[in-house]
Amino acid sequence: MDIEDRVRKYWDVDAQTYDHSPSHVTATAAERAAWTAALSRHLAPGAKVLDAGAGTGFMSLLAARIGAQVTALDLSTGMLGRLEATASARGVSVAIVEGDAAEPPAEIAARGPFDVVVERHLLWTLPDPGAALAAWRGVAPDGKLLLFEGLWGEADPVESVRGRLREALRAARGTGPDHHGSYEPDVLERLPLSAGTTPSRLVELVEGAGWGPARLERLRDVEWARMLARRPLDRLLGTTPQFLISAG
Repeated sequence: MDIEDRVRKYWDVDAQTYDHSPSHVTATAAERAAWTAALSRHLAPGAKVLDAGAGTGFMSLLAARIGAQVTALDLSTGMLGRLEATASARGVSVAIVEGDAAEPPAEIAARGPFDVVVERHLLWTLPDPGAALAAWRGVAPDGKLLLFEGLWGEADPVESVRGRLREALRAARGTGPDHHGSYEPDVLERLPLSAGTTPSRLVELVEGAGWGPARLERLRDVEWARMLARRPLDRLLGTTPQFLISAG
């Protein structure tokens, strides 16, 4: 079984509980509004949007709700099934394509060119994130790139400590983890960003993939809205810094 099949199998299983984690959904109306504001600043009315690695539709559903024409691309049948069900329940339209987001299939090219390519927390799962970014430029040659990412893992020494403290608190409360399990060690070894990454590294990858000068902004309103829904001790420990890198 090659790495793509193993990754697909992991997310098919994870789809069963993925949206149970507050960090994977907009848990409150305030958080949804903060994300909507962040996305609306970069989407023209009726924009054609490719959500690369759409998962259960976090970005797809937000973009569709504000009037974008959204195509959701993901390799996991299970994740796309959840997306489709949620889109139907909310009365929004999202076109769904199953395939490797790092190498968009011919159907994606046929639906393009896209005005915007959106990504959220996908790059860490890719064996060659730079090649994926270049491939997305190919389906949006005159478009814009929006990378919604977080400073997690071992990328930053201070945030890694805070992250471990948050995990310890969650374990002490008996709260389940965000995922059903972890990638196998040999899979992680083939993913250069699997331990997290910095904004600087992502800027370098984006500019190296032909998107032109990148722009960085901290998503403080998203963080604030998320924090408001948490318990006092959780608020003291903070939340994972969220940021957007845009280009094009």
